[in-house]
Amino acid sequence: MRIYILFMLFAFFSTHATAQTSSIAGRLTDKDYNNEPLAFANVIIKGTTKGTTSDFDGLYEIAGLEPGTYTVVFSYLGYETVEIPSVSVEAGKVTTINVPMSAAEGVSLDEVVVTTTTRKNSEVSLLIQQKKALVIQEAISAEALSRKGIDDAAAAVAQISGVSKQQGSSNIYVRGLGDRYQSTTLNGLSVPSNDIDKKNIDLALFSSDIIENVSISKTFSSSAYGDFAAGNVDINSKQYFGDGYFEVNTGASFNTRAIGEWNFFPVHDGINSLGYWKRTPTSQYSQVIQHGVDPDQIGYPVNSSFSLAGGMSLNLSETSRFSAFGNFSYSNSFEFLQGLSANYSATADILFPHVDRYQYNTNTTGIVNLVYRIDDKNKLRFNSIAINDSKSVVGYYGTEGEGLEIDLADDGYYQLNSQFDQNIIFINQLLGDHKLSERLNLFWGAGYNLSNADQPDRRRVTLDIGEFTDESRTNFVPNVRFITNNNFDSQRFFQEINDDEYTGNFLLSYDFENESKVRIGYSGRNKTRNFESIRYGYNTNINDNLASYGPIELDNFNALFNADNFRLSLDNDPNNDVFNLFVLKPALQTNDVIFPLGGPRDNLPGLPENVYSGELTTHAGFVDFQWKINEKWSAIPGLRIENFNQNVSYDVINVNPGTVAFSQTEFLPTLNLKYSPSENSNYRFAFSRTISLPEFKEVAPFVYEDVTQQIGGNPDLLNTLSSIYNLDIKWEAFPTEGELISAALFGKLISDPVNLVIANDAANTRRFFRTGNQGQAVGLELEIAKTIAKYGDTGELKVGANAAYLYTHQDLGDVDGIFTASFPDRTEDQLQGASPFLVNGDITYKGNYENYDTSLTVSGSYFYDRIFALGSSGRGNQIEKAVPTLNLSWLNSIGENFQINLKASNIFDPTIKIVQENTNDGTVDIETFKRGISIGVSLKYTY
Repeated sequence: MRIYILFMLFAFFSTHATAQTSSIAGRLTDKDYNNEPLAFANVIIKGTTKGTTSDFDGLYEIAGLEPGTYTVVFSYLGYETVEIPSVSVEAGKVTTINVPMSAAEGVSLDEVVVTTTTRKNSEVSLLIQQKKALVIQEAISAEALSRKGIDDAAAAVAQISGVSKQQGSSNIYVRGLGDRYQSTTLNGLSVPSNDIDKKNIDLALFSSDIIENVSISKTFSSSAYGDFAAGNVDINSKQYFGDGYFEVNTGASFNTRAIGEWNFFPVHDGINSLGYWKRTPTSQYSQVIQHGVDPDQIGYPVNSSFSLAGGMSLNLSETSRFSAFGNFSYSNSFEFLQGLSANYSATADILFPHVDRYQYNTNTTGIVNLVYRIDDKNKLRFNSIAINDSKSVVGYYGTEGEGLEIDLADDGYYQLNSQFDQNIIFINQLLGDHKLSERLNLFWGAGYNLSNADQPDRRRVTLDIGEFTDESRTNFVPNVRFITNNNFDSQRFFQEINDDEYTGNFLLSYDFENESKVRIGYSGRNKTRNFESIRYGYNTNINDNLASYGPIELDNFNALFNADNFRLSLDNDPNNDVFNLFVLKPALQTNDVIFPLGGPRDNLPGLPENVYSGELTTHAGFVDFQWKINEKWSAIPGLRIENFNQNVSYDVINVNPGTVAFSQTEFLPTLNLKYSPSENSNYRFAFSRTISLPEFKEVAPFVYEDVTQQIGGNPDLLNTLSSIYNLDIKWEAFPTEGELISAALFGKLISDPVNLVIANDAANTRRFFRTGNQGQAVGLELEIAKTIAKYGDTGELKVGANAAYLYTHQDLGDVDGIFTASFPDRTEDQLQGASPFLVNGDITYKGNYENYDTSLTVSGSYFYDRIFALGSSGRGNQIEKAVPTLNLSWLNSIGENFQINLKASNIFDPTIKIVQENTNDGTVDIETFKRGISIGVSLKYTY
């Protein structure tokens, strides 16, 4: 009933809020930063309680003034105050005061200069925003990204309390909960995933050059999508409002492990230097025939980066302005990973004690941001981002002859695995901001996203390269032969995934006189996915014809797998065959001279052997009331009503084709309370109900086969959803400008939690299961940011640290269905992916001297052991072991235009390790490697 009354009041005021009143309005800009907007400055009418603060664009307005003459006071906490007297306000008119400010000059009423600058990408401005916000949110600014030497959004969010990043992957954990419990938005609109195995886009794709700030909302708001548990990561893309600039940035670095491979660094054959697959649109069949399996080799594995950025603005009238910003960047990097890889049940099924992996990464990113301020009340914004992210990994498994496959080779088991992953993403957004009347505002957004994630032509060759002839395993006798246990032991593999997403929202906001507001809005999206994969198996006769075709050379497989030898398989004389190509679904189903019906169907092009498609449609309406009860108390009750419809259709090997679908409407209430006993401290309380939906990849039963591990989905997930109750209590204090101390308690109650589990099958496939009725997560977060020393007017020393403790628990029960899992050894465990302890910290010295500014930052992080996958059927859990990291960043600005930066990352170079418990050999390693230390320098010049 109360919501109905509020809605009626909202509708009434909306139709009566068009009467004009007198006001003072204007724009605050910073002359020292290309006339960029100055945000969060205080603007007050002297001798009254009327006032406001400038917004992100430097705009302010004080409305509802009686005609007369006033003194306007511009101030900022901790800085000199400036007064402008004799400002005349006429009835029914707007008095405009545009104030250019400069930090480099003294205060003068003639130029109206203030001795400070605060921008929306600064650490101070985000702390002010956090202090004023009515909901619990945390963010890291572009300024902090630069100071800490952070390259992308993934590393950025790992600096926020309760957040960690899995080394060697794109996985982000918020409050111990992984990918499936998070959501990601760009400027408030949803964005697609670039990885078949992930719900969220890889945040590492967003370089720091295009980021204004990155924020995490750990508590639910009714305007957010209901698929929310751990938090929502929102990336705000860079905007520009200054008069014009052009910037060039270039850099070089090296990895201490990769640089040792100076003369031999293999990369997947078929890619160009920018990380694009250069054989499109050649058919997959033709690629297999015309191109071999050996990787290319390049030398000089030195990382490089290059970017161009620029912006400009045009004043179209006194109130109209057009601004544009563009950025193009390219980077590459080399890594050499040595370690172990294995698959265990009770004993080792596959074991490679010695693995060499050569990884080459590229990223090309372009962004265009256009802002058209039509007038003081209307603004349009267009963002377009194109990203090409690629990774070549060439792996040599079993290099010392100690490889084992339990059914095929006691030693000498060897594999070459060469693959290339390319992710191309297009994100397009149109956003609108309109002041319909003095109190009524409209915000809207629409977006279209396209994501193509391909793995074109993965090549895998499987061999037995010899055996040890003595018990001490010191005398290895080479005897290289192909393993031909099945038609796909040696193979070519192609995988394509295409996502399309349409997303949109709008929000109407009505402001009351006491700084309260009511908001009502809609958000919706439609996301579709199409997936297909195919293998071409090498059915070789080489072992029986070594006299003619041997010996088999580990670095020259192209001598065997080439177009000339393929032609021998088409002459209808099996004695001449070197190899035949095998596919599960031949494309040719009619009679043919070379391929008669009833005869062998080898050497034919094939149809996809695995396909699935999915669709998710969401429509939601929401309302909340941001109620300022008095100067100390605020509350936001809200309600979201969300309808979703999800379906997945699949036709994959080893499972009967099928379709699963689920549709439901959910009522999701939320309540946020804020108590501010003083200007510099807050107590917060938040309660909400949210849900968690399964992802397409979690549902589709396709199995991706890596060298030692494989992972697949489970259609049984799509018979219900996880309902989540969230509770947060937080205290935060802001002692002085740029300082923060906070503590938070939080709890989550999750029904039907989803876990990654080692399923009951012979291959130890990891699949997703609803393993019990309920899970809980309870935690504590602490954070501090403080200036601990000042050195005159030129330098200061700042520290920042955050830590989180998390307790998780879930009940476990046997799972029956298309796939099964059982837990005979236990009835409870921790939540998969949850780390009990996380800590991040940094210490920074900043010095400001004549024509020289410097910033030296040491930052680090640590997370404790967490479950990577739950063991079942007597198998032990797979555990990701604790990892510490340490980074160093030294930034130096010389004059107004030049910058030179030095950076060292992953200084500890820890061993990344996953172990499996409860085997016959105890706890054993199943994955180990070191990433190496990266050391580099970059140069930047701004015109």
